[in-house]
Amino acid sequence: MASSPGTNRPPLRRDAEANRRRILAAAREVFRERGTEASLADIAAHAGLGLGTVYRRFSNKEELVDALFDDMTDTLVAVAEEALADPDAWHGLVTSMERACEIQAFDRGLREVMLGSAASPQRQAQVRARIVPVMGALIARAQDQGSLRADVVPVDMPMIQLMVAAVTDRTGRPDLWRRYLRLLLDGLRAEPGAASDLPEVTFGDSEFMDALDESSAREARDRAPR
Repeated sequence: MASSPGTNRPPLRRDAEANRRRILAAAREVFRERGTEASLADIAAHAGLGLGTVYRRFSNKEELVDALFDDMTDTLVAVAEEALADPDAWHGLVTSMERACEIQAFDRGLREVMLGSAASPQRQAQVRARIVPVMGALIARAQDQGSLRADVVPVDMPMIQLMVAAVTDRTGRPDLWRRYLRLLLDGLRAEPGAASDLPEVTFGDSEFMDALDESSAREARDRAPR
C-alpha cells in the first residue's frame, strides 16, 4: 500500500490503515461539531474504538490534526486537478469552487485547523504550495477560453471562499452560501450578461437578524475564559 500523496508517512497494513481512516473520519465529524478542543477520548468514542487504538495511530492530538489537515489538502488538490481536466475551463473552475466550499461549509474544525493554532501559518503555506499552481492553471485556461475576466488572480479564489464561509457562520443556514457563491462567480465572468439562476432566499429579515445575534453570542462564548 502506497503512502498518501503529499506526506512522508510509511504504508500501513490494511487493518491499520482502515482504523486510521476510521479515526480521521470520526475526528472530522467531532471537530466539525465541537472544534479542535475535543479530546482524543471523544474521537475514540465517536469512532467506536479503544483509546489505545487511537494512540497507536496518533501519539497526540496535534499529530491527528496534522493528518486530518494533510487529508483535507489531498482532497482539495484532487478536486482542483479534476477540474483542470474539464475541457470547459469555466465549468471546471466553478465546479472546483463549489466543491471546495462544500468541504468547508459548517466545518468549524477545518477553520480552526487552518486559522486558529500556532501551526496555522505553516499549514496555510503548505496549502498554497500545492493548490496555487493548480488554481493558477485553472484561471489561465478560463482566461484563454475567454470565459473569465482577464484581471482575476489566484488569490481571489481563497478570498471568495472566506466570504462564502462567513454566510454559513453568520446565518447557520447550511446551503445559503450557494446563492452568494453564484453572485460572486457571476462577477468573475468575462461576459457579465451571462448571469446564473440564483438559489432562493428562504428566510426573512427577522430570521436573518436572529441568526446574526446567535452568531455573535456564540463567538462571545467561544472567546470567554475557560
